[in-house]
Amino acid sequence: MRIKIPLQIDIPIDDTAWEKPPWKKIPAHGIQNHMGKTPDHFPRAEVKIAYDETYISLMFRVADRYVRAVAAAHQDNVCQDSCVEFFFTPNSDLSKGYFNLEMNCGGTILFHFQPGPGKDRIIIPVSDCSLIKVAHSLPKIIDPEIKEPVTWTVAYSIPLALVKKYCAMTPPGPQVEWRGNFYKCGDKTSHPHWLTWAQVDFPKPNFHLPRSFGILEFQ
Repeated sequence: MRIKIPLQIDIPIDDTAWEKPPWKKIPAHGIQNHMGKTPDHFPRAEVKIAYDETYISLMFRVADRYVRAVAAAHQDNVCQDSCVEFFFTPNSDLSKGYFNLEMNCGGTILFHFQPGPGKDRIIIPVSDCSLIKVAHSLPKIIDPEIKEPVTWTVAYSIPLALVKKYCAMTPPGPQVEWRGNFYKCGDKTSHPHWLTWAQVDFPKPNFHLPRSFGILEFQ
């Protein structure tokens, strides 16, 4: 799997911006593979991604049901909520380690750096997590879960300086390639599911498999 990431200067972080310029012209990529058994609830999840010399920016849109958000503090277990995730190696060498940035529908973040699967992770300090610009369309806390159909969005910009602080980074630019994957999950919703952009060949849900990362090519 491969996507091309456009250069877009001063992209706004706005939870309603999916169909507005400049987000409107950025291609959307479906998160429509699944891990484990085919879920009885299969959200329609998409992601858009762009960059400039300062940030890499993402926006997720999810047509969902059974939506839950109870993780209230950064670095809580947001994957148990209705959650979208971006795992990435900021260069083409998977041996350098990878980041996992997970965000629930209420905008709460879990952000770690993994030197490698099963190795000593680095929990990014909350003070650094606060440098990420965030927007979200739903309230921070949703409990009980929303059982009816609802479409929600989250958007964020990660400072490239923050990425470089924790890992050797090849700065984004034309023909530069990173590796990564995008996910949608809801481990402790009433209808759990584990969805991926690049297909992950493994018998049970496990997002921490960088060998399955796709190619992120900057334009």
